[in-house]
Amino acid sequence: MPIPIVTHTQFNWDCDHPTPERPLTMSGRDLPADAHLLSHHHPWGQFTYAVQGVMRVTANNSSWIVPPQRAIWIAPNVVHAVTVLEPTRLRPLCVHAGHSPFAGDECRVLEVSGLLRELIATLEQHDQHEQSGRERLLGELILDELPRCAVRPIRVPLPADKRLKSLCDALIADPGAELTLQQWAGQVGASDRTLTRLFERELGMGFVQWRQQVRLAHAAPLIARGVPLSQVAAELGYASQSAFSAMFKKTFGNSPSAFFDQR
Repeated sequence: MPIPIVTHTQFNWDCDHPTPERPLTMSGRDLPADAHLLSHHHPWGQFTYAVQGVMRVTANNSSWIVPPQRAIWIAPNVVHAVTVLEPTRLRPLCVHAGHSPFAGDECRVLEVSGLLRELIATLEQHDQHEQSGRERLLGELILDELPRCAVRPIRVPLPADKRLKSLCDALIADPGAELTLQQWAGQVGASDRTLTRLFERELGMGFVQWRQQVRLAHAAPLIARGVPLSQVAAELGYASQSAFSAMFKKTFGNSPSAFFDQR
């Protein structure tokens, strides 16, 4: 299947709409850095697989970072936008709402298993405009394998409260900032106790955990680009490369180099 190359900033998916008779369809995109897909939604679910590169997906008041060899599930009718952070090879799978592998409207970043990776690669060889018995079987296997994939916690929830949003926007712009919550409170016009309550109520986590998620999200495109870990650690405010690597391994179960290995 020929893969179109997009050379301008905004792009659209070119994907046959899934139907009850053909519940899974596939398209392909090779995208440059800084390509954008503006906010939109569709009645089918989308499993977007990054063979190479890094993208950011914004939906449900959260932002997800999708590194290479990972994928994100976007449920039917969820409004979402996509920004490409590094040149990326995407393989989106469109899934009919009646065959969604996950319940609810939660987005999630998934580890693509070896079996799923090979199934997608095999499906890509088929003419996507013609359905065959083999394509149907591949689709059934893919839909069976999707919910078995491990979920990766690369999510940054975003707040609605203006005071907390001011703090979060500043940290997203400068994730290496080392201000304490009390120091941030003086800048955004709220007490540290109020901010603590807002973090738990609106974001479901504390300040330190949220800041860690932001730093991991910021690290993703840097590591995928090959920036030395020592430089990434320094940019994100860690005292040493080992301190950053220890935090990363505690969160994801393996080292940064292993996690971003494009295999």
